[in-house]
Amino acid sequence: TTGEALHGIDYLPRLTNEGDQLAHVFSSSPGGGSRSMQLMYLMSITSATKSIDLSAAYFIPDEVALATMVAALKRGVRIRIIMPGPYMVPKIVTHASRNKWGVLLGEGAELYLYQPTMFHCKVMVVDALWTSVGSTNFDSRSFSINDEANLNVYDAPFANAQVAIFENDLRHSKKVSLEEWQNRSWWQRTLDAGAATVASQL
Repeated sequence: TTGEALHGIDYLPRLTNEGDQLAHVFSSSPGGGSRSMQLMYLMSITSATKSIDLSAAYFIPDEVALATMVAALKRGVRIRIIMPGPYMVPKIVTHASRNKWGVLLGEGAELYLYQPTMFHCKVMVVDALWTSVGSTNFDSRSFSINDEANLNVYDAPFANAQVAIFENDLRHSKKVSLEEWQNRSWWQRTLDAGAATVASQL
């Protein structure tokens, strides 16, 4: 607008080390590395040895993500996921997500629905050691279409603080059982299956 290029030390000062945590910003976009965010999530799940705590505003895993999570469950990793409960908007996301839950519940994953209000957290903590937090939802749209950015922190005290927040959110969440999922009404099953056909666009 002014013809002045914003460059130099006044605009881009040299960065100095602050604190002792290892962290970096990770981004992806359709214009460059559109699948890198998904790869980062998949590698993190594959690397887990003890636990995965995922807070997901939108949780619509594709078949690759489901298979990666199932593999983690089979090697003894505890997976807990908190998702929006009754205040999810739009509702079609709930239906598309619920259609995917059976295989995870069947392998022992713990799924929870946050009850008090809207839930828009996007945080994953692996082995109470590694944390990723940012704009990325756990769905195909975030992994392949949207511009996204996460801050990844490799630090046990930071991760433990996030786990404490997760545990507090659990106290306000309703656990979903495999029996409850299996006993959905035919109408709910129909809505879930229909929403799943457009899951990649949600």
